[in-house]
Amino acid sequence: MPPQKIRRWVTGQDGLDKLRLEEMACPTPGEDEVLVEVRSVSLNYRDTEVCMGLYNHHDSVSQPPAIVPCSDMCGVVVAVGATSSDTGNILKSPSFRLKEGDRVISTFAQTHITNQIDASDLAEGLGGPAPGVLVQYRVFPTYGLVKVPDYLTDDEAACLPIAAMTAWMSLNCMRPYGEIIGAHETVVCQGTGGVSISALQIAAAAGADVIVTSSSDEKLRKAKELGAKHTINYRTEPDWDFAVLSVTHDWGADIVIEVGGAQTLRKSFECVRFGGLIACIGYLSGKQDDAEDRTNTNLLCLKRNVTLKGILNGPRDELERMLVFYENKGIRPVVDRVFGFEGAGEALRYLFGGGHFGKVVVRVGE
Repeated sequence: MPPQKIRRWVTGQDGLDKLRLEEMACPTPGEDEVLVEVRSVSLNYRDTEVCMGLYNHHDSVSQPPAIVPCSDMCGVVVAVGATSSDTGNILKSPSFRLKEGDRVISTFAQTHITNQIDASDLAEGLGGPAPGVLVQYRVFPTYGLVKVPDYLTDDEAACLPIAAMTAWMSLNCMRPYGEIIGAHETVVCQGTGGVSISALQIAAAAGADVIVTSSSDEKLRKAKELGAKHTINYRTEPDWDFAVLSVTHDWGADIVIEVGGAQTLRKSFECVRFGGLIACIGYLSGKQDDAEDRTNTNLLCLKRNVTLKGILNGPRDELERMLVFYENKGIRPVVDRVFGFEGAGEALRYLFGGGHFGKVVVRVGE
């Protein structure tokens, strides 16, 4: 039986040190909705930007003044609302039905069911602009949840909706439907955060060669244990693009998981193969290039006939396909550190500090 009162974290988007813990009445599910007891929440760099008021590059989306942060959770369905008789609407399809006791993860853009995302889907993004999941109980539409395999723990499953899904789409979104990355392909993963480590695990499990960059030899050692074929310390080898070309015999990488932005994109262009793909994930090294080192992107793309693709997570049907792959390969997301619910603010600050390897999780309930 759900409690009458629950707690949630709220941010005024005014700093990582200003999150506040609030009490509220436990919500009740409506038609084609379920109430979920949230067990684990994994954090993304996006969450820190939302909390600091810096997530503002989607012009079509306006952020509310105060919001429950975070997008990724694993939980258990504890109550089911009434079932609609409208089966003509894909969002009310019987295939989305859930029952009490089902263990589920949230999808990021709740209405993004298939194909290309659009502005209306972004408006439903959890943890900005829609209320997030850093709360003890939350109501979801049934189409915004996916059941997860039993072999994954709650902490592991919570890591899948954004990081793993973004990695999956980065590796597979440009292929004919049904095809995935395979052997004889090379992937460069920048850094050892959630998306990059997920891409390493997926690509290695599929038989691809993976090159991982990091400034930490210890993190590179861990990446080797997860299946990286080559590792490059960009502190000791600042021209890591040349190092990528060297280990690929001047061929270059088929796919570069580009998370750095301003300080890394140019090098990604230099080490991707002719006709290769740069999957643009983030901008950890900044959003603005140095003016004196700026080259028109058209020229950089033309130089090696490159595809530059922005990746905004993926649709629900791809998340389900990814879960089948994960279960078949026995992939377990890498959890760096777990914080308690009371330590959510500390967890976000730890993530922002960049010392993690893989994912950071807040355990909301057992």
